[in-house]
Amino acid sequence: MMDRTLKALSLTLSYPGTELQDAMPQIGAVFDTDRRIAPDTRAALRTLTERLGQGDLYDLQEQYVMLFDRSRTLSLNLFEHVHGESRDRGGAMVSLVETYRGGGFEPATSELPDHLPVLLEFLSTRPSSEARETLADAAHILDALSARLSRRESGYAAAFAALSQLAGGQADAEAVAEMLAHPDDDPTDLTALDAVWEEAEVTFGPDPNAGCPQVRDMLALMDKPAVKTAPAPTTLNRSA
Repeated sequence: MMDRTLKALSLTLSYPGTELQDAMPQIGAVFDTDRRIAPDTRAALRTLTERLGQGDLYDLQEQYVMLFDRSRTLSLNLFEHVHGESRDRGGAMVSLVETYRGGGFEPATSELPDHLPVLLEFLSTRPSSEARETLADAAHILDALSARLSRRESGYAAAFAALSQLAGGQADAEAVAEMLAHPDDDPTDLTALDAVWEEAEVTFGPDPNAGCPQVRDMLALMDKPAVKTAPAPTTLNRSA
């Protein structure tokens, strides 16, 4: 069965749009009923989904961009935190694309394969043990992002706290501390931002001009059976 909570978290961490706003009551209801998530985290998720559902859309979009697109230390592209700009990242990305395709999953998005909402959408179709293992592999990244978002007093921290709880394990404290030792970047420093992202984007898999999946279609998939099994995605730990 589809893991509705992972699907809901994938949507919550996606770029805000009108359809996503309309879906927030449904998404919040999914979080409210998942007892794998601690009560305080469920309450924080309720606050987040209410804000995303009722806030001014342009303000929400601007906040999202400032957090996740203009801040490299908060990047939702997970391999960014593992490999940076090294050549290893390309190999890991190709391996992840092959894993997606082996599971019958073709992301209809221009985002890179390691973009967290894309990975969560894929994991929502996988057996629970495989999803937990992959999330546990990335636990140090999830915990560090949660801590950084908490420092910025962002409600999105609750989504990462929930992912850590769904992983069902304890993140490597040393790895988390190592990530947090790097200072947060300044999303308002556009000169530094241009220097960081000056290289052309490399695309993997689907047509980069394809639009993101419609929220209504993603919600409809929540009740569909999982696709055939496939090897777990490329590891996200520090030794990758």
